[in-house]
Amino acid sequence: MQQKSKLFLQALKYSIPHLGKCMQKEHLNHCNFADHYFNRIKLKKYHLTKCLQNKPRISELARNIPSRNFLCKNFLSSKQGNEKPLSENMDAFEKVRAKLETQPQEEYEIINAEIKHGGFVYYQEGCCLVRSKDEEADNDNYEVLFNLEELKLEQPFIDCIRVAPDEKYVAAKIRTEDSEASTCIVVKLSDQPVMEASFPNVSSFEWVKDEEDEDVLFYTFQRNLRCHDVYRATFGDNKRNERFYTEKDPSFFVFLYLTKDSRFLTMNIMSKTTSEVWLIDGLSPWDPPVLIQKRIHGVLYYVEHRDDELYILTNVGEPTEFKLMRTAADTPAIMNWDLFFTMKRNTKVVDLDMFKDHCVLFLKHSNLLYVNVIGLADDSVRSLKDGKLVPMTVFHKTDSEDLQKKPLLVQVYGAYGMDLKMHFRPERRVLVDDGWILAYCHVRGGGELGLQWHADGRLTKKLNGLADLEACIKTLHDQGFSQPSLTALTAFSAGGVLVGALCNSSPELLRAVTLEAPFLDVLNTMMDTTLPLTLEELEEWGNPSSDEKHKNYIKRYCPCQNIKPQHYPSIHITAYENDERVPLKGIVSYTEKLKEAVAEHAKDSGEGYQVPNIILDIQPGGNHVIEDSHKKITAQIKFLYEELGLDSTSVFNNLKKYLKF
Repeated sequence: MQQKSKLFLQALKYSIPHLGKCMQKEHLNHCNFADHYFNRIKLKKYHLTKCLQNKPRISELARNIPSRNFLCKNFLSSKQGNEKPLSENMDAFEKVRAKLETQPQEEYEIINAEIKHGGFVYYQEGCCLVRSKDEEADNDNYEVLFNLEELKLEQPFIDCIRVAPDEKYVAAKIRTEDSEASTCIVVKLSDQPVMEASFPNVSSFEWVKDEEDEDVLFYTFQRNLRCHDVYRATFGDNKRNERFYTEKDPSFFVFLYLTKDSRFLTMNIMSKTTSEVWLIDGLSPWDPPVLIQKRIHGVLYYVEHRDDELYILTNVGEPTEFKLMRTAADTPAIMNWDLFFTMKRNTKVVDLDMFKDHCVLFLKHSNLLYVNVIGLADDSVRSLKDGKLVPMTVFHKTDSEDLQKKPLLVQVYGAYGMDLKMHFRPERRVLVDDGWILAYCHVRGGGELGLQWHADGRLTKKLNGLADLEACIKTLHDQGFSQPSLTALTAFSAGGVLVGALCNSSPELLRAVTLEAPFLDVLNTMMDTTLPLTLEELEEWGNPSSDEKHKNYIKRYCPCQNIKPQHYPSIHITAYENDERVPLKGIVSYTEKLKEAVAEHAKDSGEGYQVPNIILDIQPGGNHVIEDSHKKITAQIKFLYEELGLDSTSVFNNLKKYLKF
């Protein structure tokens, strides 16, 4: 069976004409797809070039954002015959650039949840769920489907929208900025749209249609930040709501994904390192689901479908079974920053002497310069022959002179195999316009260079991420990007581990730090199994309660455990009063210990010593990270300018172009 499973997971493609028979005859716990179809597997190698371009919009506001974001919606191989010549690609490139350069800065905006279905576009307009005909989507001619104010929530917004196959119903998940709790509403589409039902604490949800053309909504229920239950519901005259599946292992969670062709609904049961997928027939949703492959520790896999064939992406097998091709232009900077167009290849490399040994890509946009730089880090930060190349992404204005005198803002995450978020933020653009250099460090522990990159920065290799971060900042300074007195470091959530550790080990590299909902007390958090996420995250941080090796290793880097009397950079921390993911208690404890250490160091530093400012800003509400809070953005920018001794007049005037104060 072990050999069969391995062979199955290496296969990317097989025929499934008998799938319906298996569903009808087999039961939930006995229909092992690998055994049943072992003889039908056809091995075929694929060269995957588009993986991870279109990830599902699952909330990224968690320090426990695990492998959810590995889900691939667009990993089917492209036929070479469809590839456009270089000249055509460059023509498209120039058209997009021209459009961006002529667009007024004030018109840049962040688009909320929106989905196209049939001939309509469904989206949020003001405080309403609306739809308009596709060709009229940019006009004010829309139909109001539901007024969010009926839910009596404080500043609600739509997080996700799903439309039933025949457009009889639309479902929308609604949240507020100050809470992670969500409500899923179901609206019946008719001449007079009406809310048919609402479900609390919904995480993922998808529609399918059964043999009798009845719409069925599958959804996961989240309790204490854990998604363990799957429900299915119908509406109208045949209304019902029943529990479909419950996951009993607390280290696993469940989320739903509808294949791109809507043929199958996949029920993904996952931990940080292991997955199990069940297939629900989109045409027969009342039949028992089919198990693709039972969970095997360390094996991750994902399922997609097209033309009666399943495509499986897995971390098992030889690298040649599939390969995610990533050139420098495939980095998240271009893929996710809305400001910079999606140009994946055929980008001209400009060789500048300043970066002759470190430059991967230069991409000009208007008066901005995007540079993808490779910094050199190693396990001990001593031996270059054992070093690792660590990617960095750098933005600055092309007309900037003497970059060494410009302020630098460095951002890092480095956990859960997650790519560092670099999507467009108005405040980041304002900083670049005001002369700042932005640098994103893609350190080990993140997901930018694949699963091994994550593995090399978790558990007892977490210090690799710290070594990478330190080496990246030193490389930036050595290459003429700013200097320590003008360097600030920022992170949110789990990124706070590396930032807090660097402040303890190499505070001389920084002048200021901003943290949001930071994870700083790793040891005590991971020893408290009553917290909702501790069991789920043992595979990322380790189990200090039962493993002495893990406990001693965490003590080496845990920010809260390594505070000492020394000079620290000024630190601004934003925390949230009822944050369930990163307990406020740990942040307060860290802040108090840090202030004591700073005060003790100041006593022995003599007159004239500039004591760093340690600020803890506790915001109300139970959310984890509130990205669009104008108050938070203003406070952080004000802090950075004051600590670096910069004039903030122009930056706040420019910020008003993007934010409505």
